[in-house]
Amino acid sequence: MRRLLGSHPNDTGGIAMAARRAASAGMTTLQIFTAPPTYYGDKAGMKPDKAAKFHAALAEGGIRPGDVLVHAAYVLNTASPEEEKALRARAGLTKELERTQAIGALGCCFHPGSAGHGDPERAAVQVGETIRHAVEQVPGTARVLIENTAGAGKTMGRAPEEIALMLAQVPPALRVRTGYGLDTCHLFAAGHDIASSAAALAAVLDRFEQVIGEPPAFFHLNDSQHPFGSNKDRHALLGHGEIGTAPFEWLLADPRSHGVPCILETPHDYGEVGEDDAGADPADERMMHLLRAWTGADAP
Repeated sequence: MRRLLGSHPNDTGGIAMAARRAASAGMTTLQIFTAPPTYYGDKAGMKPDKAAKFHAALAEGGIRPGDVLVHAAYVLNTASPEEEKALRARAGLTKELERTQAIGALGCCFHPGSAGHGDPERAAVQVGETIRHAVEQVPGTARVLIENTAGAGKTMGRAPEEIALMLAQVPPALRVRTGYGLDTCHLFAAGHDIASSAAALAAVLDRFEQVIGEPPAFFHLNDSQHPFGSNKDRHALLGHGEIGTAPFEWLLADPRSHGVPCILETPHDYGEVGEDDAGADPADERMMHLLRAWTGADAP
């Protein structure tokens, strides 16, 4: 089975350049933003020529559009108890899915947001209703994928039970277009033991799969700058944080990581990047070398 290993490359010059930078590092998948991540993006579309350029760049690098993951804007708070923010987040997530479908990507992942001063159970139901709205409004195959969180404050998605409640709001006929993914830094920071042994990591994956009813649709591979259970979402290069390297080897040996995007969201080395510079980030190249060594994947 082809291993899907990649990162979220710099997109200076557009998403087509991000695809070329991914190919330069020998990636077989990548993650992108389809609109600036610090805005709701509830009005932004995907121009056909932009999608065509992206597909051409993917084809040059041997990356399939259906293996691409889109990351939704950070500002979307689908769990917000404030009606105006919640409605804008709903519109934003729907447009995220629309743009994701327009480029033929696997799906878009998103952080559910924070319940704030509201009730977490009510917030989980609201997140699920927002997912349902998006998939009802946007026909196609692209999926809406919940990303687990580090669990600070009332951020939603720390536990599998919360994710299961969100997904339970989606009608069975549409569930194929939804799912979730796991971020290693977020798991570790939220107090899920993925680092003491291979058995402990497998037990964490087992619990998410059993409670939610399906395995993860993607993984984000990130070490953690902060200790176990800190609830702090600060990523580090693999082996340069509190998790270490062994847990990533265990995860990549687990069958649940096979055939789904395994995406690095680790720090980059280069500073400013020219719009026409298709070279890979040096840190991405080092991390990809590790991932290929751990999986036995062929070098580019």
